[in-house]
Amino acid sequence: MPVETFRLDRLKTPIGIALLVTDEDGVLRALDWEDYEPRMRELLRLQCGAVELKQAKAPAVVKASLSAYFKGDLDRLGGIAWRVGGTPFQRKVWDALPKIPAGSTLSYGALAAKLGAPRAMRAVGHANGSNPISVVVPCHRLIGANGSLVKYGGGLDRKRWLLRHEGVEV
Repeated sequence: MPVETFRLDRLKTPIGIALLVTDEDGVLRALDWEDYEPRMRELLRLQCGAVELKQAKAPAVVKASLSAYFKGDLDRLGGIAWRVGGTPFQRKVWDALPKIPAGSTLSYGALAAKLGAPRAMRAVGHANGSNPISVVVPCHRLIGANGSLVKYGGGLDRKRWLLRHEGVEV
């Protein structure tokens, strides 16, 4: 199997250095945090096979949109093109996450029900935890059934910050 080459860039944010991985078309393939780089590389490997990351600039629109989001323009994430691998069920979950509006949350069970699989809350949780594109595919908007913050690949402090940034009381 051939090795796929992606570009790796960094973006300073209020909650740490974001790693931006884009493909040759300039499409976002991964967004994770510098302190979670091994996790990001493993998610990429699971989805894409062998991947080589070369230091190169991410497209200006990706960086500008993310910077605007972190400065408070919460609608800017929708303008970022992204692509994921994953299983058909994972892709259903990841496609549903951006439909949760900024400033709101959904429980894992509620998302499972929306996807027509009300008993699949654990599968939704697993897919959410395997999301390679943090922030843009907003896995931080999923919370526990009792309203608690549960699991976030970038750490609960970041999840709390992202939700507060979007206007959610946590």
